[in-house]
Parts: sequence; C-alpha cells; structure tokens
Amino acid sequence: MSLLHLAILLPFIAAVFVPFLFKGFRSIHTGWFVLLVPLALFIYFIQYMPVTSSGQTVSQTFEWIPSLGINFTAYVDGLGLLFALLITGIGSLVVLYSIYYLAKEKEALHNFYVYLLMFMGAMLGVVLSDNMIVLYMFWEFTSISSFLLIGYWYDKERSRYGAQKSMLITVFGGLSMLGGIVLLYMMGSTFSIRELIGMSGDLMAEPLFLFAMILILLGAFTKSAQFPFHVWLPDAMEAPTPVSAYLHSATMVKAGIYLVARMSPVFAESGVWLWLVAGFGIFTLFWGSFNAVKQTDLKGILAFSTISQLGLIMSLLGLGAAALHFDTLDENMYMTATIAAVFHLINHATFKGALFMMAGIVDHETGTRDIRKLGGLVNLMPITFTIAIIGSFSMAGLPPFNGFLSKEMFLTGMISVFELDLFNLNTWGILFPVLAWIASVFTFIYSIMLVFKTFLGKPQFDKLPKKPHEAPIGMLISPLVLVTLVIIFGFFPNLLSKSMIKPAVESILPSLTDAGQEVYVNIYFWHGFTPELFMTLGIILTGTLMYATLAKWQGIYNRIPERFTINGVYDRSLDRSESGSFKLNEFVITGYMRSYLIYIFAFFVAILLSTLGIRDAFAVDTSNLAEIRIYEVALALVLVAGAITILFAKSRLTSIVLLGVVGYSVALFFVFFRAPDLALTQLVIETVSVALFLLCFYHLPEISRKEERMKFKLGNAVISILVGVTVTLIGIASFSKNQAFESISQYHIDNVYELAAGGNMVNVILVDFRGFDTLFEICVLGIAALGIYAMVNFRGVRRQKR
Repeated sequence: MSLLHLAILLPFIAAVFVPFLFKGFRSIHTGWFVLLVPLALFIYFIQYMPVTSSGQTVSQTFEWIPSLGINFTAYVDGLGLLFALLITGIGSLVVLYSIYYLAKEKEALHNFYVYLLMFMGAMLGVVLSDNMIVLYMFWEFTSISSFLLIGYWYDKERSRYGAQKSMLITVFGGLSMLGGIVLLYMMGSTFSIRELIGMSGDLMAEPLFLFAMILILLGAFTKSAQFPFHVWLPDAMEAPTPVSAYLHSATMVKAGIYLVARMSPVFAESGVWLWLVAGFGIFTLFWGSFNAVKQTDLKGILAFSTISQLGLIMSLLGLGAAALHFDTLDENMYMTATIAAVFHLINHATFKGALFMMAGIVDHETGTRDIRKLGGLVNLMPITFTIAIIGSFSMAGLPPFNGFLSKEMFLTGMISVFELDLFNLNTWGILFPVLAWIASVFTFIYSIMLVFKTFLGKPQFDKLPKKPHEAPIGMLISPLVLVTLVIIFGFFPNLLSKSMIKPAVESILPSLTDAGQEVYVNIYFWHGFTPELFMTLGIILTGTLMYATLAKWQGIYNRIPERFTINGVYDRSLDRSESGSFKLNEFVITGYMRSYLIYIFAFFVAILLSTLGIRDAFAVDTSNLAEIRIYEVALALVLVAGAITILFAKSRLTSIVLLGVVGYSVALFFVFFRAPDLALTQLVIETVSVALFLLCFYHLPEISRKEERMKFKLGNAVISILVGVTVTLIGIASFSKNQAFESISQYHIDNVYELAAGGNMVNVILVDFRGFDTLFEICVLGIAALGIYAMVNFRGVRRQKR
C-alpha cells in the first residue's frame, strides 16, 4: 500500500485514537489533536500541484479483489487534487473554528471528531478513487458519517428529522448510482473510470447507456441537492455550524458536482446528458434563490443559497459538455462554461464557508439566528460584519470580489447558448439565460438581506437571548482566512489559473487535450461593454428595487399550501409508508409458523416454476436414470404413507413417531444410494429432533376430543401439491440430457483436488466452495446459542429477585 493510499485512510486511522485522546487529555480541547490530520494532508497534497500543473497524473493500485476487477486505485489528476485540497484545506479551518465553537466541557467531542474524520476520509476516497465500486463504498460512507454529524445533537427532534431525511434521500441516490455502475460494467467490462472514458464512443451505442446515465445522475443530484431532491439540505442545518460550513459549502454537497464532472467524458457526447445536467441545474439555481428570500433563519437563507449555487455549477457543467462536440479548443466558447464551473466551485467554497461561520458566530454571540430579531449589530460586531459583507457581496456577484468574476463567466456561458445549433438549444435554450438572470436577481436580494437585516437597521437587543458582543479571535481566524482568499482571488484570479483551474478543466474534457491541445485560462475584470455587463447592471438595479419593496410582494410565498410543497409530499409519503408497513406487518406476522411457511412456499413455487417456464426447462428424460428396485418402491410407499398419516393423527405422540418414520425413511434412501455421510447426518438430525419433540410435548395435554379440528383449507393444499410438483419437476429435469442450465458437477470434479487439495467432494464443497455458507450457518448457530444462554440466565436472575 502506497503513501497515497495511507493519506486517504489517515482520517479513519486517526478516528480510532480520538476517544482515547478525549478521555486522556480532558484539559486540552480534542480539536487541537484532530487539527493535525487535515493540516498534514493539505501539506501532503500540495506537493502534487507541480505534477498536475504539468498535465501529468499519479496512479497507485492496491489489489483488493482482483478476481472481480475491484482494486483500490488511487488516482490524482487536476480534478481530484482540486477537491482533495478543498476537503483538507477547508477541513483544517473548520476544525480550528470548531475548537472555539464547541465547548469541551459541554459537548461529546469524541463523537463529533470521530464522525468528522470519518467524513473527511470518505470524501478523499470519493474524489481520489478510479475504481467505481471503491468510489461507491466511500460514497456511502459520506452518507453515513453526514447522518451522524447532522444528528449530532440527537436530543433535538429536528436534528433527528434532518439526519433521517438526508440519509433516506442520499442513500436512495447512492443505490441508484450503484445500479448505474453495474450497468456500466456490463457494457464496458471494467470498473475503471479511466478505461470507460477511453471507450465512451462505443458505450453510446449500447442499449443500456441511457439507463446507466440516469441512474448515475440520480446519485449526483441527490447528493448535490438538485431539484426536487434539495429538500434534505435545509433540514440538515440543524447540525452544528462547523458541520454546515464543512459539509454544505465545500465537501458533501460538492460530491455530486464531482461525480458529474468526473463522468462527463463518459456521457457528455449525448445530448440527453447536456439537457438533464444543464436543465436540472438551471432550475435548481432559480428555485433555490427564489426560496432563499422567504427564509427568516440565517442558516436557512444560506441553505437555499447553497442549493442555488450548486445548481449554478451544475448548469455550467452541463453546458460545458457542448465543448466536446467541437474538434479544437480554438474559439471554443463552451470551454468558458467548464472553466467558470471550476472557478466558481473554488469561489463558492471560500465565501460560503465564511458565511456559514459568520452565521454561527452571530448565533453563538446573540443566541439566535432569526433575522426578525437581529439588527444593529454592526457597531458591536464589526469584524463579523466585515466577514458578512465580503462574503455576501461575493455571493451576489459584485466587484471586486471573486464571485463577480465567476458570475460574469456564468452569464457568458448562458448567453453562448444562442450560438449553439445543437440539440435544439437554439430554441428552448432561451430559457437558460432568462432563468439565470432571474435567479441572479434573487441571489442579489438574499445576499443583501444577510447583511442589512443582521447588522444594519434598528437594534432589537431586547429580543435577543444573550447580550451581543464580538466573537473571540480564535473563532474569527477561519472566516477571516476565507474572506481574505475571496479578496485575493478577486484581484489576482490567475493565481489559480495554471495551478488548479487548468488541470481540473483538462480532467473534465480529456478528449480535447489528449491530442496535445492546451486549455487557455485567463481571468480578468474588464471585458468592455458586453451583454454580461449590462445583465449585471440590470441585476443590481432590479434587485435593489425589489429589496426596497420586499414587504409588498413577499406575500406570494404564502400562496402555495404546505401540502403541495415537496416537503409536504415527503412528509406524507413517510407517514403513509410507516403506517402501511405497520399494517403489512400485522397482516404478515401472525405468530403462526404455518402462515410463514405458506409465504415461503408460495414464493418458492412462483419463482421456480416461472423460471422453468421461461427457460423451457420442462424436460423429462429417463435414459440416465438407474433401475428402480422393488425395495426402493416399498420404502417410498412407507415414506408417503407416513407423511399422509400425520395429517390425520389424533395424538401428538403418534404425529411425532410418524414424523420420525419419514425422516428415517429418507436416511435409508441415502444408505441405498451409497451416501453414508448424508445418511449419518440425517439419522443424527432425526434422532435429536424426535427426542426434542417428545421432551416438549411430554408436558402438554393430549388432544381433547372436544377440541375443534382445523378446517380443510384449499389454498394450503394447493400450495403443498405445487411444492411437491415443483421439486419433482426440478429433480427430473436435472437428470435430463437436454438441461436448460449447464451442470456445475463437472467443475467440482475437475477442481476438487486442484483448488482445494481434497479427496472427498462433498466435504470440499461444504468447507471450501461453499465456505461462506457454512460460516454463516455456524454464525447463526452461535447467535442462537448465545440467545438461549442469555434467556436461561435471565430466567435465573428473575427467580433470585422473586
């Protein structure tokens, strides 16, 4: 295992020691120990920047399950390194912030930092894995760890609700993505993303291509909170602010963005990919910004703004896919969309991380995040106000901050739709710039709300739970670092051009750069009097007017009944599924063993008979059967007679004896067929079973003559007959020459000694070829034994108490 693999696994390794550090060093905040992990990883990954900047990549493979094509291949290119630096860099600032935000005397810090490190390691695994199965494994780790982080304050009902909601939606998407991965493997016979990119042209001709694309996008859309799966993100704001700043600005919600960017070379040549990614993205941008304006909670505003900004990046990646339909990079205007997506990805992490920390500071120092109670904090919290105004103005796309530059590039990408005579974008494509402009107006409004309603206006200190004051310097360091980057990247954007943006874009569009062409990235403020500039001026003027008249039109948000909202649909679906599951449980779990056997046998018959019918496996061929001898017929008659007589027995003792007759008859058949090991097993089982039955029924009363006999049930009789018919048909078909299924007996004959070094085929099958089956059987017996032991001991304890 290489150092790169260890870097990915380091957060998991460090998480093991966190509880011991928490208990062993109570006087030191556990966060100081944890801070060393993301700092060390950030320094380590920075060393790869010269490699990716020169167009090279690094790949290290650790063989895991090579027979199935599943290996832990760590792959570092421009895109993976960009995300790795965001994960570790923002992670370092978040851990530093959490040291001052979470009190070591009150909080279960060992739990918090274990979850945080698990999430950090999972995200690194997602962005640095080339094997899709390994990527999926880390993907689900992010869902589990984020569930634990969101529900960290589990004593709050809303925290539990938000954690459950995020888990249900993102895991649904993850399972869908797994289906897409399986389909891609069926088409390409590989789990390697790089190998699939190399055969993207051939994959498009496959009939499963579209299904795989949709399933992959479901995983990306649910994780990145795209409409209509965005509803989990606002409720996830119940998590502590360091979690919100980390998961929902720079990492978890960006996992879906990463997946779309990484899989673009595989799917982007399809027009469906462009329309789905760009279409859902642009509508999510509009819907998120529109709903952010009606929020009254600071983190609620930031949650919907995150949804909006994620939609912006997603729409840019969708339109950037159009660049693959051009042969060269010269005058390829759609490269601008991909460049803008990568640039805004970085910018969003800086200003949104700072804004989440600002919201946490306001909450921490005033006791509330409700903007209706806030106001006039500018004089009491000047540093926090500075953080808020820089972050908010950057998010609004105002100069001279970095958000203005990427927003202008975003508008350029939207306008370029008019010039693309491809996939009918020159017709319906007009919706892209229109929705982009409207969404930008609402973005301007909620950005101004964050600053004006929180820090300016009339003070309402009497409504605040705490006396407001400026935060301690330790809590201010992290957001100050982030807003400093906002300013630096605004004035000197080309600091990132060659080191981070260019390598990432080349990773997203490899087919255009493999031929030796070079991506040219040059970001600057003044482009002249362009349509984008006039659109920006219109956004500022319209946004200012609408903010000034906010009270007059904000009532439109109350026109939609709650039951018609997506949240209402989710809640009703959850309630009905729970009530339906209870009703189904009451119907199915009757407490009678015969009911359970009916379900099992009915399913058994339906599946096997339908399979035999579909595969045309009803074959009867007696040429391979041995001669049936008279004593075998006699024994078979005894067996059948014993089984039938049980149904009419009036004594429990008689039933037990007849059941033993059936079992011993089967054991005699094994003796006749020269299978002594099976015969011995059957004899032991029957002897023990009969003895146990006798011990149990010895203490029960005999069947009373007055006791009503169970009525004959036609359904049970039909299922019983069908089970017998099914097993008989399978037995006869398995000996026929024209088998529908290839026999595996020859494989065992050929390999029993070669692979398992055994002479007894039955033993080798049980111990080696079916080793996991035997292991699980042993586990079941062990669990049953522990359960029985516990019940016996519990019975003894109860007697002592009495």
